[in-house]
Amino acid sequence: MRVKLNVSPDLAVVMAREVAAGEKAVKRAAIGAGRDLKTAWRRQITGAGLGRRLANSIREQAYPKGQNSLNAAAYVWSNAPEIVNAHDKGATIKSDAGFFLAIPTEAAGRGLRGARLTPGEWEQRRGMSLRFIYRRNAPSLLVAEGRLSSKGRAVQSRSKTGRGKATVPIFILVPQVKLKKRLDLDRAAERVQNEMPGRIVDAWVSDRVGD
Repeated sequence: MRVKLNVSPDLAVVMAREVAAGEKAVKRAAIGAGRDLKTAWRRQITGAGLGRRLANSIREQAYPKGQNSLNAAAYVWSNAPEIVNAHDKGATIKSDAGFFLAIPTEAAGRGLRGARLTPGEWEQRRGMSLRFIYRRNAPSLLVAEGRLSSKGRAVQSRSKTGRGKATVPIFILVPQVKLKKRLDLDRAAERVQNEMPGRIVDAWVSDRVGD
């Protein structure tokens, strides 16, 4: 006795279609996970008062680029990893030269795009010299002889009589600064990772419904 079995539609075609659907679902899930994690990290950074500029250093990319895959993954990173990691883990910052860290006061003002100025940059931009003042029981200072503008910034005094002239603290000198932990990036990453199976299923089902 001969038995002939006809499978319709073709089994190989069905399997290939299912694999393709799975690859697409995994890639969509990876893209969504990467974007959500990027958003979560950026919100943490701005919420901690660390500024939009540092938040925008967080980037994401799904791989492989331009194609679906069952092994698709998302990579989320920062273009300023040392700064982000210091606030995520907590860190003690010391001067590379082994001297002091110069912390600018409000009177120092800012450089281009709100960047903090170093003592050398401040002298060049303001056209004023800084003078070191040692304090035994308190942080030492770098000060300038000038006056305060209406915005509270140190500027040159043009008074010939010395009226309004003052010794203005521009930088506070400290041997080190200890940053407290202000972020919890691992918690957000773990949450997104745990959501991946559900994301894949949702993407797979939504494609079927769409069909």
